[in-house]
Amino acid sequence: MRAKEKDARKGEMVNAFVISPKLEDLVVKQAAILRRKEPKESSEKSVQTTTDTSNLESRVQNLELRLEKQINELNSKITQQRKITDEELKQLENRIPQPSHPLTSINTLDREQLFIKLQRSRIPGAEKLSQGIVNAREKKSNQEFTDYRDVVNSVKGLGDKTILTVIDEWSK
Repeated sequence: MRAKEKDARKGEMVNAFVISPKLEDLVVKQAAILRRKEPKESSEKSVQTTTDTSNLESRVQNLELRLEKQINELNSKITQQRKITDEELKQLENRIPQPSHPLTSINTLDREQLFIKLQRSRIPGAEKLSQGIVNAREKKSNQEFTDYRDVVNSVKGLGDKTILTVIDEWSK
């Protein structure tokens, strides 16, 4: 009942030792000895615990700083690598030939480039045809063909079948 008066929550259970009357004097003496030693041990323990805690905290802080430094270094390396990769990707993209409209190629390529492109497309008489295209293009007022019919009508030796083959090959 007294335990409930002091603390209602803890009053239900009470820690107690049941000691026989014969051993009561011995237990009282042991309790007195333990009480004298407790303050010294508890103060030593508290100092040691405080020291251990502060050591542990400093070690944890040290680990956190080292980890943060490594994370920052990794982020920096990742950023650098990303820039390098982006530059390499741009260089590769520039190497990829951009698809062009066949009429644009006919209007813009010089004689040598036209010859190479016609030859790769296995067009018979590629050299003569490239020279004919360049000559016909130079005779135009704006030096461009308006459409494929204009190319066929302006270039001697270029027929419908040949221009269709060029269009098919160059559109790939």
